[in-house]
Amino acid sequence: MSKPFRMKTNESGKYDTEHGVWNRFERYIDPFSNTDDDVLPHDAWGFIFHFAKEAKGPFVLMLVIGGLVGAVDASLYWAVGYVIDIIDQSTPETLIEDFGLQLLLILGLLLVVRAVVMSGAAITEQQVIIPRFNTMVRWQSFRRIIAQPYAFYQDDFAGRIATKIIQAGEAVGDFSVTILQSLWSFLTFVILTFIVLSTLSWQMGLVVAVWFAGYVIVARSLLPKLRAVGKINANERSIFTGRLVDIFTNILTVKLFDSGANEYNGARDAIDRYMSTITFHTRYITLIRVCVAVLNGLMMSAIGVLCVLGWMSGSLTTGSIAAAMGLVFRLNQMSGWMMFNLNGLIRSFSTVQDAVETISVAPKITDRPDAKVLAPVQGDIRFEGVTFNYEKSDVGLFDALHLEIKPGEKIGIVGPSGAGKSTLVSLVLRLFEPKTGRILLDGHDINSVTQASLRAQFGVVSQDPALMHRSLAENIAYGKPGASQAEIDEAARKAKAYDFIQDARDPKGRAGFEAHVGERGIKLSGGQRQRVAIARVMLKDAPVLILDEATSALDSEIEAAIQDNLGQLMEGKTVIAIAHRLSTIAQMDRLIVFDKGKIVQVGTHQSLLAEKNGLYARLWARQSGGFIAVSEAAE
Repeated sequence: MSKPFRMKTNESGKYDTEHGVWNRFERYIDPFSNTDDDVLPHDAWGFIFHFAKEAKGPFVLMLVIGGLVGAVDASLYWAVGYVIDIIDQSTPETLIEDFGLQLLLILGLLLVVRAVVMSGAAITEQQVIIPRFNTMVRWQSFRRIIAQPYAFYQDDFAGRIATKIIQAGEAVGDFSVTILQSLWSFLTFVILTFIVLSTLSWQMGLVVAVWFAGYVIVARSLLPKLRAVGKINANERSIFTGRLVDIFTNILTVKLFDSGANEYNGARDAIDRYMSTITFHTRYITLIRVCVAVLNGLMMSAIGVLCVLGWMSGSLTTGSIAAAMGLVFRLNQMSGWMMFNLNGLIRSFSTVQDAVETISVAPKITDRPDAKVLAPVQGDIRFEGVTFNYEKSDVGLFDALHLEIKPGEKIGIVGPSGAGKSTLVSLVLRLFEPKTGRILLDGHDINSVTQASLRAQFGVVSQDPALMHRSLAENIAYGKPGASQAEIDEAARKAKAYDFIQDARDPKGRAGFEAHVGERGIKLSGGQRQRVAIARVMLKDAPVLILDEATSALDSEIEAAIQDNLGQLMEGKTVIAIAHRLSTIAQMDRLIVFDKGKIVQVGTHQSLLAEKNGLYARLWARQSGGFIAVSEAAE
């Protein structure tokens, strides 16, 4: 019994592809180069040429080899006819003496030249271009997508975005290879066939010319329609993929709230829409195949008749007839194959067209050319005349908002749903930008510094922390790359996460800090996810701390155990705490109460309670056991 095939991995866990012979070809293209341009070309042709220029050496080589493939293919059929003619002219006894050199050259064409050309085509396509060129497209697309602001991801399916990045790489590679190798080889073969047949009979050359004109007419008439349908098809495919990813990502909600009808109907509708575009797509493919079959039948019949007439008149030899019929039979095969490739070409182009609508979008929030890297701050935050509303809302949320938070001050943000609490934090983090006014951090306009250095100043624990499907150690160290295991352990202990991490296991047998947590941390309970998120912030140790109901998912015992460490973490830091459970922020230095985007109250817990008719006092009065009515307080 043979052993199962396993690919070797290196010390870092990557598949080991190091091999001197292969690497000479495979390392010609650097897939991780040139990510300096902010936006990739907006049209499909520009997008394709952008990447083709970065690999022009291999593509020029493929163009040359593609022509040679067509030439060698045509030469073989000419050689067949030539061999038949010299056999007719010679005898078994004198064949080698009379034509030995010619036969040896034909044998060399078959054994050496063809093998070298076909091997060169395979190496150029499979080893030089496909792995690294396709990767280059995906990498550069990813780099542009990841630079998009937070709002970009709120308007699309994550699965749909990922699908477009993956498909773009494959589509650009397939399109380029088909153009430079398959299409060019076919055109070379057609040209040489026309030349060879024209030398035998001008009528044969005319037949091939008329046939090719008809072939072009069919392509020009039907392929644009196929391209239009292909673009719709690619879009519906990505929508369908996004729908499936959305269902599977939220599978717990589906299991709890959907009896099956909603998701069945939604998925069926998406599949049905996708199927309808495929149906239109296949109609045009069928029509093209029928047209090509009729054209090819007419062409082969006409050449066959001319061959017979030429033999009867004595103008064509047996070898000439064999070469002519061999060429047109091969042309019949290649034309059908090429129309199939043209269909793939159109499909690839349509996929690129669909992808660029997502990939080639200028980010609405970017670093200025002169943006500075922000050094560690003290935490002085100021809102100066900030006006903001979400793009799809005509109603302004903030109107000339003024707010100052002093370094080291602990601020609690309170208010009913829709009051603007989370939006305030999003603006500080520059996840959104105000329409007017500015936000200062230690006197620096946050628009004048790099986004990465700005967000490095903040440690954020959200109400529903989403973890990466990676190890627990990687999730905790996410805010501090290169953190030692001792540092990770200490952060986990402070967040009361160390004990449950020691018992963690995943389906692949990884344990403890190496166990993976599943998509969005689904393998952990809400409280466990929250503790990992708190450990991550503790390890990052940023000067400004943002807590968005950071302990809401914890039971009372764990919350009490963590509070002391959170208190230590907050020492010397500026803290912004959003709380729906008001008892958790009662000890803050100052509470700011928002309502409909406006600051309606400011003060300490005690001073705000003293305002009997104030919003804070009403919210507090509705609490029971430290909780507040969800309809008013949950945001």
